[in-house]
Amino acid sequence: MRVLHLYKAYDPVLGGIEHHLRLLAEGQAAHGHTVSVLVSGAAHRTSVEQRNGLRIIRAGRLATLASTPLCPALPLLLARARPELVHLHHPFPPGDLAALLAARRTPLVVTYHSDIVRQRRLAWALAPLFRWTLRRAARIIATSPAYIRSSPLLAPLASRCRVVPLGVPLERFATADPARVAALRARFPGPLVLFVGRLRYYKGADRLVRAMADVPARAVFVGGDATVRRADLEHLAASLGLAGRVHFVGEQPEAELRAFYHAADVFVLPAVERSEAFGMAQVEAQAAGLPVVTTELGTGTSYVTLHGRTGFVVPPDNVPALARALQVLVANPALARALGAAGRARAAREFGLERMLERIEDVYTEALTDPAR
Repeated sequence: MRVLHLYKAYDPVLGGIEHHLRLLAEGQAAHGHTVSVLVSGAAHRTSVEQRNGLRIIRAGRLATLASTPLCPALPLLLARARPELVHLHHPFPPGDLAALLAARRTPLVVTYHSDIVRQRRLAWALAPLFRWTLRRAARIIATSPAYIRSSPLLAPLASRCRVVPLGVPLERFATADPARVAALRARFPGPLVLFVGRLRYYKGADRLVRAMADVPARAVFVGGDATVRRADLEHLAASLGLAGRVHFVGEQPEAELRAFYHAADVFVLPAVERSEAFGMAQVEAQAAGLPVVTTELGTGTSYVTLHGRTGFVVPPDNVPALARALQVLVANPALARALGAAGRARAAREFGLERMLERIEDVYTEALTDPAR
């Protein structure tokens, strides 16, 4: 197939959707498809490059409004690419407009990664555009059943939705360099609680810092974002007397990240907003055999982690409940290992990269052969 992916940004931009898009596009190219990725560029001029078997088109950016890049050339670039199928990754309003203007007869698949949560007025203003896109789409991909039920835009179109969980190359996280793992355990004597992710407001990192006041363990936060955000969290830890037990190590190369997963005893995703639609780091942790503590947001967080089976799911923004779940796992290493083993088995069944590629190819086949289009 000639597939064109349409989204806001692409590697080396960091982010969950950007990471997923790279895995998907490169995986499809490796399967023999002709794949292009059309995204907004950082410069005013459009650029094109060939990398890892696919064509990356970065449209010239005129300006940025409400965190959304404005790229007037998107519709023309989409029309010139002449794909057999367009795969739009939502939310990206300029992508909706480009599909409306330039690809009206081309089958459209939309991966609905997330509602617009924080910018509620913008979401309200753009809702008619999003509804048009979703009604026009031959198929809509949601990353969990919960998101279909809980999203006001997806629920009315449930019959057109297909669930395809995000997939990762599990084998990358199944092992780690023993020397690196030993060095981390010496540096951060356990029990060790691990957080991996960007330090964004919806991740709930501050709730984990507060919970650690009642958990006899250390916590390591891997990941970066604005320096101010990290400084606020470090100040919070110091004010609670936790500076010696709560550590922020910033972004890490993949080999070191894998070692952190294998040095830890528990993984935590304490997210507080629906912007956390899936939580791919949970899958990485499961691949390493870690039990997971996450929160119930009505999204994919509690689809990846099954309460009482692969970890614990607690209410969001509830520090005492988060602390109690961690206390149980820290105090019961055998239970933690059993939940981690169950999580590893679930990841192998549901969240592998090849499984995701197969499922998405099935969705494409449906979209291309749908008699209603």
